[in-house]
Amino acid sequence: MSPQVAPRNVLVVIGTGGMGLAVARRLAAGRRVLLADWSAPGLEAAVGVLRGEGHQAEGHTVDVSQRDSVEKLAEVAAAAGRIDAVVHTAGVSPVMATARQIYEVDLLGTAHVIDAFRTVASPGTSLVCVASMAGHFASLSTDFERHLATTPTGELLRHKELDADAEPGLAYVVAKRGNQLRVQAAAHGWGARGARLNTISPGVISTPMGAQELEGPAGAYIQAMIDLSGARRAGTPDDIASAAAFLTGPDSAFITGNDLLVDGGAACAQRWNATTAA
Repeated sequence: MSPQVAPRNVLVVIGTGGMGLAVARRLAAGRRVLLADWSAPGLEAAVGVLRGEGHQAEGHTVDVSQRDSVEKLAEVAAAAGRIDAVVHTAGVSPVMATARQIYEVDLLGTAHVIDAFRTVASPGTSLVCVASMAGHFASLSTDFERHLATTPTGELLRHKELDADAEPGLAYVVAKRGNQLRVQAAAHGWGARGARLNTISPGVISTPMGAQELEGPAGAYIQAMIDLSGARRAGTPDDIASAAAFLTGPDSAFITGNDLLVDGGAACAQRWNATTAA
């Protein structure tokens, strides 16, 4: 008689903002859902939404900038069952954080998630990390890109080109490019466990964080990007949830170490149509 195999039924969503909640609602059916966030009120509200819709959900307070905190979450997820999918949406943006905070949360935090969940991944597990369209605008040295991709996580924030006093927008571009590179470099190790990981790079998305950016110093530039894009609109959290559903589902089984740009054509418009529009 073959041994009992634990059901593959665990979904982990890190970050319960607009995108995180949309992803959780899209992927929750039939799964045990672990929601994680540093904000206890936001976490409690998200858990309440899912439970109110009949899903099995629980909340865990996590600070992704702290390795121990993320490792504890991974251990809890592994104890709950076989991990089906992990979607990491937590992050801060230029209008709400300093360069140092962006590096610690967006860059280092994502590396912690990649490391911690690799140790508990099993065949079929899929990790999706939310990066940003901003990463596609980065122009970094080869040495710096190699550092962001492959340097041990404990040394990730130690590089001459990582300036803690930089302008937050520039730090955000570096951090999000680092997310894309880190996932590329990690694909081989995840593959050894029969698992895979990818990034989604959203464009301008209609979330509270996105609204803050539109109201901030770069608001006019961001609106111009939307107007120039092929879609001519901002994205919605459901647009990102659809991308996450694809990357965590069977139709993407041969896709790993990749980035899916979900920006309504904003990045390509900046490259090919900005001069014409001007």
